Amino acid sequence: MTGSIPPTVARQRELLRTGEVSAVELVESCLRRIDEVQPELNCFVAVWADEALERARHVDNSRGGDISNGGLAGIPVAIKDTSSWEGHLSTSGSVTMRDHVARRTDAVVASLLDAGAIIVGSTNTPEFAHAGITDNPLWGVTRNPHDPTRTPGGSSGGSAAAVASGCVALAEGSDMGGSVRIPAAWCGIVGLKPSLGRIPMTALPGLFDLLSHHGPLARTVDDAWEFLLATQGPSLADPFATHAPLTRAEPPVRGLRAALSIDLGCWAVDPAIATAVENAAHGLRTLGMSVDEFDPGFTARDNALWLELWGIFMAGFYGDISDERADVMDPDVLWLIELGRSFGAVDAKRMDVERTSFWHRATAALRHHDVIICPTMSRAPGPADKATNRVRQTLHDDGLVHSEDMTSIWNLASPLPVVSVPCGRFESGPDAGLPIGMQIVGRPGREDVVLGVARAVEAMNAA
Repeated sequence: MTGSIPPTVARQRELLRTGEVSAVELVESCLRRIDEVQPELNCFVAVWADEALERARHVDNSRGGDISNGGLAGIPVAIKDTSSWEGHLSTSGSVTMRDHVARRTDAVVASLLDAGAIIVGSTNTPEFAHAGITDNPLWGVTRNPHDPTRTPGGSSGGSAAAVASGCVALAEGSDMGGSVRIPAAWCGIVGLKPSLGRIPMTALPGLFDLLSHHGPLARTVDDAWEFLLATQGPSLADPFATHAPLTRAEPPVRGLRAALSIDLGCWAVDPAIATAVENAAHGLRTLGMSVDEFDPGFTARDNALWLELWGIFMAGFYGDISDERADVMDPDVLWLIELGRSFGAVDAKRMDVERTSFWHRATAALRHHDVIICPTMSRAPGPADKATNRVRQTLHDDGLVHSEDMTSIWNLASPLPVVSVPCGRFESGPDAGLPIGMQIVGRPGREDVVLGVARAVEAMNAA
């Protein structure tokens, strides 16, 4: 096989099925592309070339069953450095775990392997996946393929950059506050936060977390489906993995009802992003969807609530490490740990009451609509490195939230599936050519609906 890796799983599978390429050739093409982009983009922290080629040879020698029946047999994929594969380096972007070799395999990784996928390497992430920018003290800065001076987002920034730059068609990510959807939007690809429990989450020290999800970074909605079908539960490995398996069937968009909010009631949104999302909503109307504007009544306090819960998460899972190794850790991680430690158990339960209020407001529109539509990000990506891309004030004198992401609040409503899909590009100014993403939020367990609407947006964006 010569040239670049075919851009989609569907195309790779077809080439494998017809025998036009072998799995070995596919992996070799993938590895060549990694060699080309890695010096500039720094997508990967580890590349397991010899093992990937050996697995590819095994697929070629046993070709037939898995490939003809679907699955991911022979398809090169990447996993995030926060996910464990037994016997392989797994550092979570932290100097404190520089030489950590995983002793177990996370459920999502095991499912990818069971589906025949060939894992070629692990991708960069901010330390302990704490931020929406991918830069850490151990592996350094990951850059956006559309503009290497800018961040691809985070925390699954390495996975998104690897997909967007053509290293792999599909990569695993995790999403606690937008960590799949943020880099998907800024890299111009598809990113899905499934319903809580759809994909078993075993990558955390504790299984009873209500913020966290695994999800795909993919070139297309079809490829996101492939990841979901290969990795979905149910599974006793995750106490929340109770959803009945989905089949790849999407309802027609004609007749579906959407609730549209550009600012979610309190965000300052770049006019170019607002226009792109509004244009996509208009396009859905032409396909027979009804789209009604609504105000969800979200507030700056809702955004702050997620941050406080995130601080508790960081303090609970990584605070002990900071007590001994603070000198080598990201200052933002230390700040989050201290934020989390400032709250007590009673504070945390009172946050549950606030989160309940948010749930009622977040789901109000879904009582009469099938999906909610809003931007993924409020503005274009900033600089790639943390030294010049500092956390900005989220509340200005205008009373609006100026945080870049419009994603983390949807982790407060974690049972709701949310996909980010490209819906346009900035047409002028310093951001010209950079991609714009929109979120589609659905009812619990209805990934089929949100992916169906995303497919319609994808088709309009490609036209």
